[in-house]
Amino acid sequence: MALIKYGGGIVQMSGSIAGTVFARNKSGNYARPRTKPVNPKSVRQEAIRAIISFLAEMWHADMTAVQRGLWETYAAAVPMKNKLGETIHLSGFNMFIRTSCASQTAGLGFFDDAPTILSLPEKDVDLVCSEEDVAGQTFTFTCAVGGWAPNGDPKGRILLYQGQPQLVSRQTFHGPWRYMGNITPIEGAAGTSTDPAAFSFAVGQKVWFQARVITTTGRLSELWQLDPRTIVADP
Repeated sequence: MALIKYGGGIVQMSGSIAGTVFARNKSGNYARPRTKPVNPKSVRQEAIRAIISFLAEMWHADMTAVQRGLWETYAAAVPMKNKLGETIHLSGFNMFIRTSCASQTAGLGFFDDAPTILSLPEKDVDLVCSEEDVAGQTFTFTCAVGGWAPNGDPKGRILLYQGQPQLVSRQTFHGPWRYMGNITPIEGAAGTSTDPAAFSFAVGQKVWFQARVITTTGRLSELWQLDPRTIVADP
């Protein structure tokens, strides 16, 4: 399905119609033939499908009407962005799946009770990838000191995602991404985490990262992109 924005004709389109995909990059809008992706049924794919299936069953069979209603309230109060950059509101079901799927992927359980603070958490602007170990295939991340519990809602974790390594000449990157680990913020101190690479990397490549904050009450931030890291030989 494509999202279309009308003006004097069609102003912008994102998605697919029949055999054509419409999208936008730094050069502007474009259209290309749609190709049917191969379904490799990888371990990661099957794990995500199992999580979503479990959460959907939980929503319909295990959660109370009150719990579902509170997720609807939270979703209605929290604006999101669609593929055209427009403000939208998810359904309570979709907001529950969005939050709990990310949490389950990180091995942190799920949230049957909706957050009572009606906003998304702020990103950690000081989060950086501070070091890499080519031999050990790990990355080390450091997050901010302070600002640990805004609005009385502590950051439960900062979830980390690695992009597939690229040539150093690459200036932008939009995927694919894989979950790689998380940081537990420490009140009054900088949190650090050393995590195995989600994609193997080598000297002479550039690697991008994404992150999102999840709080102890289940508020999940938007994804943001960290500065990329160019992999150089050890001195």
